[in-house]
Amino acid sequence: MTLSAHDYLKNILLSPVYDVAVKSDLVKLEKLSRSLGNDIWLKREDQQPVKSFKLRGAYNKLSKLSPAQMEAGVVTASAGNHAQGVAYSANMKQIRATIVMPETTPDIKVEAVRSFGGDWVDVVLHGTNFDQASDEAKRRAAEKSQTMIPPFDDHDVIAGQGTIARELLEQNPNLDILFVAVGGGGLAAGLSVYLKQLKPDLKIVAVEAEDSACLQAAIEAGEPVPLANVGIFADGVAVRTIGEEPFRLCQMYVDEVITVSSDETCAAIKDIFDDTRVIAEPAGALSIAGIRKYLKQHDDLHNLQLGGILCGANINFHTLRYVSERCELGEQKEAVIAVKIPEKTGAFRHFCELLGGRTITEFNYRFSSEKEAHIFVGIKLRNGLQELAELTGTLESNGYQWFDLSDNEMAKLHVRYMVGGRPPALLNEHLFSFEFPEYPGALMKFLNTLGEHWNITLFHYRNHGAAEGLVLAGFDIPNDSRAEFDEHLQKLGYLFEEQTDNPAYKFFLSDLNGVF
Repeated sequence: MTLSAHDYLKNILLSPVYDVAVKSDLVKLEKLSRSLGNDIWLKREDQQPVKSFKLRGAYNKLSKLSPAQMEAGVVTASAGNHAQGVAYSANMKQIRATIVMPETTPDIKVEAVRSFGGDWVDVVLHGTNFDQASDEAKRRAAEKSQTMIPPFDDHDVIAGQGTIARELLEQNPNLDILFVAVGGGGLAAGLSVYLKQLKPDLKIVAVEAEDSACLQAAIEAGEPVPLANVGIFADGVAVRTIGEEPFRLCQMYVDEVITVSSDETCAAIKDIFDDTRVIAEPAGALSIAGIRKYLKQHDDLHNLQLGGILCGANINFHTLRYVSERCELGEQKEAVIAVKIPEKTGAFRHFCELLGGRTITEFNYRFSSEKEAHIFVGIKLRNGLQELAELTGTLESNGYQWFDLSDNEMAKLHVRYMVGGRPPALLNEHLFSFEFPEYPGALMKFLNTLGEHWNITLFHYRNHGAAEGLVLAGFDIPNDSRAEFDEHLQKLGYLFEEQTDNPAYKFFLSDLNGVF
């Protein structure tokens, strides 16, 4: 069934979400507003009882069930905020709910769902990813004739999320542009179908993580299409395919789509903290990251009223080390570069003199030969990319060879911790990055599939609080066994990307020195 825009308007206005939800504050980010030359307003959905907007859609959906459906109970699959919203709503309405979560879900999220759901919710851990958990939820729903509660592709869920728009217009009817994070699209759909009917001149910009841009992919294809893979940092928007109904509405009412990087998202988390002392989850900070990037692309915009949604604050504590490490790169207040310096007394001192008093934030040194050394260096910037260009120009004029690693994800995730090791002899070494699921036995699966057949020459594991860890692994692969290796790689079933030609690897870790 297709609902009209008027139907959505009516459903949003009559939604009973305020049985459980609060009318969240719309606050002006004073510091960021001064910095960007526009008034920046933030809708504080972290103030909801479950620390995210997902409560609205979940409760609205459960409220629309028939008495028979309520008696039979409900099922959903989620590893995050939707699960908590359903659990809280089911407890409040005393509806039996089964929530299927992947086995990789961090304990803190599992315990939160159990706490919110109380005796009315049964948490089932199944599979190693969302797709497997979702399949199990659908199986259980069909087996017991229970209602599935979708996270975003549902009329009632969309209308529940749309109640935020009602509050926005009451709190600031003068907004010029609204920036909205997109995962499955339910929030953007609910907001835009309401706002465009009451204030059609309000521009709506969807913001996606650049490694999970399912709306952008759907717009380009003319229909929802699955992404080959999705990024794991902003897990709240890590959706492979946008919902059919959210896409229909976003196609009609969203004016523009912008994508942001993980570093830009980290900078936005810091922006929000600086003004509010609230720590947003990565997905919750996307709208502010979008505002920063949009204003950088449109430097003629001044004195406008710009709004964003802090859609969630359920962040794993251990993610903060990653955020802290990357936020200044996102703000362009730091750069990381690789430089060759002469291997002689006083070379490091001379290099530091050329920095002209700039602060070194990180320094990794590796002896390369009797003639030269390689360094991985982080440098504080006061004037962004212009200052970096001035600095690197100074290095070149003094005979230093360098290259920029600020956008090299492998260098920032792995190589910076590994500078110092090269193989003692020539190897047929090939390098791969993997997304490694966090569940018992995952490492043994990796070793059993690949490690018994090919010698592992390098291994670095990195986790920042997500359900997946990040692994960099090297293998000694003779030329005549590459096809066999590729076959085993496919059997492994993990997301991977070959990094053998990555310049950071060649410069710091390889037995080949082919960067310059």
